Amino acid sequence: MRFFLMVITLLAMTSLSAANPAMPQMTVSGEGRVTVEPDMATVRLGVVTEARGARQAIDENSRAMADVLERLAGLGIEARDLQTADFSVQPRWSRTETGGRSQIEGFSARNLLVVRVRDLARLGDVLDAVASDGANAFDAIQFGLSDPAPLHAKARRAAVDDAKAKAELYADAAGVALGPLISLSEAGGTRPPMPVARAEMAMASDAVPVAAGELTVSARVTLVYEMGPAE
Repeated sequence: MRFFLMVITLLAMTSLSAANPAMPQMTVSGEGRVTVEPDMATVRLGVVTEARGARQAIDENSRAMADVLERLAGLGIEARDLQTADFSVQPRWSRTETGGRSQIEGFSARNLLVVRVRDLARLGDVLDAVASDGANAFDAIQFGLSDPAPLHAKARRAAVDDAKAKAELYADAAGVALGPLISLSEAGGTRPPMPVARAEMAMASDAVPVAAGELTVSARVTLVYEMGPAE
């Protein structure tokens, strides 16, 4: 009797499997982009001084950097937006002919500061002011967004809409029904600034001209749909 029941069960499972074969799937990808102008900038600037002795090089560097920090504070840059990135003191060796022995002829002190400028309209003035107060090293300017979250959300929605539109188009072209969504995965980020010629901003007649360009916030998604029978 048990054997007979097992046979009936196996036959029922086989019949059910044949009536519901695994449905084919469709995998599509989509991309969404939002292009905006940056609203903040991060600048690496600093002071480099040279002197005969290490102590003298450090003292001169410290005085110049103190002037730069004071000027930045006067321009409304808050302490939370200032961070020392590097401080070093290196010997400066004399040049000699081949086979000669070089000697230390002085020292170089280098103090680099990362400055976050939240009011982008004042960036040119900030650069001009600190250069006047002793900053003589400018390593990089990086533009960014103070609150990128809403733009990421907008890019994600656009990416999903793009993928859905592709899936509907492919299903219609292939003459099949588009079934339920099975899975969704994402990969994305903020792309580097895209320079735009019109973005040059001279905030004042004597300010440093700055080209802020644009930022592209992008998102990429992959959707997997179940496909129904051919229509």
